[in-house]
Amino acid sequence: MRGRFDEQLSELNNTLIEMGALIEQAIARATCALMTQDADEARAVIENDAIINAMERDIESACLKLILMQQPVARDLGQVSTALKMITDMERIGDHAADISELCVYLANQNYIKKLEHIQEMADAAGAMVTESIDAFVKKDMALAQAVIARDDVVDGLFSTVKKDLIALVHENTENGEQALDLLQIAKYYERIGDHAVNIAEWVIFSITGTHKDTQVWVDPFSHTG
Repeated sequence: MRGRFDEQLSELNNTLIEMGALIEQAIARATCALMTQDADEARAVIENDAIINAMERDIESACLKLILMQQPVARDLGQVSTALKMITDMERIGDHAADISELCVYLANQNYIKKLEHIQEMADAAGAMVTESIDAFVKKDMALAQAVIARDDVVDGLFSTVKKDLIALVHENTENGEQALDLLQIAKYYERIGDHAVNIAEWVIFSITGTHKDTQVWVDPFSHTG
């Protein structure tokens, strides 16, 4: 019985890693579409979001089956419930990559009102946070998870810079206003991706320690709040 459970747990982890690879790819492709104004690439990211959504449902189903049928001990339950929490944030990261891509399609034929170097930096930092948060889960590396949480300040700082730059451009010329709002929304999506990476890192710490910063108690694996 234990051998079968360990096999299913390993399969769950592998599927989670695969989903992680898909969202990392979605962020990278959305960013490429933004920087190169490639509408076709952006549309591909939007289409592929359905795959990420389906994978979330599959992993959720696998987690619930493990809990209901295998009656895992506390340590294993922590790992499964962490996976349940993580996939919610991972699916939302995929959504944000699709959201960015939708704006990329709209902006594809426009001349940008400014260079997007700070948005590029945001994309790189947020993408690295996602990659490292998933690596932290795979390696059960609490120090790496904590480093992801600390890096969020970098993304937040870049968002403030982007916002100030765009506000200044609107003050210079009100005709910049519509695109400035679109670019600010894109930056906000990258900030949210960073926030979701922080959430994943916090659940990784929970899987190692058995406590979560918001509750400091065992978390109900059937709850999808947070």
